[in-house]
Amino acid sequence: MKINLITRTAALIFALFSAQVYALQLSPIQVAPGIYAFIGDTGMRTFDNEGMNANTGFIVTKAGVVVVDSGPTYQVAKAMHEAIKKVTQQPVKYVINTGGQDHRWLGNGYFKEQGAQIIASSKAKADMEERGAGQIAGLTAELKEKIKDTVAVYPERLIEQKETLKLDGEEIQILFFHGGHTPGDAVVWLPKSRTLFSGDHIYVDRLLGVLPFSNSKDWLASFEAIEKLKPKTIIPGHGKVCDLQKAQQQTGNYLKLLRSHMHKAIDAGQDLQSAIDTLDQSTFSKLENFELLKGGNASRVYLEMETE
Repeated sequence: MKINLITRTAALIFALFSAQVYALQLSPIQVAPGIYAFIGDTGMRTFDNEGMNANTGFIVTKAGVVVVDSGPTYQVAKAMHEAIKKVTQQPVKYVINTGGQDHRWLGNGYFKEQGAQIIASSKAKADMEERGAGQIAGLTAELKEKIKDTVAVYPERLIEQKETLKLDGEEIQILFFHGGHTPGDAVVWLPKSRTLFSGDHIYVDRLLGVLPFSNSKDWLASFEAIEKLKPKTIIPGHGKVCDLQKAQQQTGNYLKLLRSHMHKAIDAGQDLQSAIDTLDQSTFSKLENFELLKGGNASRVYLEMETE
């Protein structure tokens, strides 16, 4: 009897611990009528933030909910859905992945189980297929048991340049310009309220990252296309909700600085190290992750522009 009691007590403690492990609490903020954002950490992926170091969100209509980016894991997607259900009982009809980074799509499996259709650019799907296994391996090392049930579930509805969803009078545009941070980066544009989910095209409050699969030329071209939309409100890929001016200051101007400096350096015959040493990035030094990312950003843009 005593052994059974101990066993039941241990099982109860384990169950309570497991519930705590997966009890990520997400609080959406309303940025426009029917439009909500989940603001993730601006630092790196950690066990504590469960890999949620980017922004996601959702759009509520009387015909259903559209989720923008499904988060980095099955468990985070589930937490997102729990938060959504506190706002509306409408079912999630669509999930739009704005790119191929892990925090944009690895929660797809959860929403697929709820009956949602997954949408992304065709280039994003190709990127997911190429890098997905490595992303899951990397997250497993960091998140351990918190990545439970996360598998690669790819979008089944693909766009090339533009797709429009119309739900109960709400027009939701999915626009692919040129990619940038990842090859398949797209945006979600709501013309009625002039609200933009920028995905990884826009970083504020933290320094953007030019990574081995990024293309700064395409990124800047995509940013210039965003400027032409003249959004009133931007849910950036990383950082707090902002306006176009802040996005220009912290993303557009930084990309222009990198490309302008490296263009002059290459034309002058400077080697890589000289080009990096003469680049003044101090205007952006107060952004989070500046010291971590500034060197790699400069190096990769130089190497990219050498072959243009």
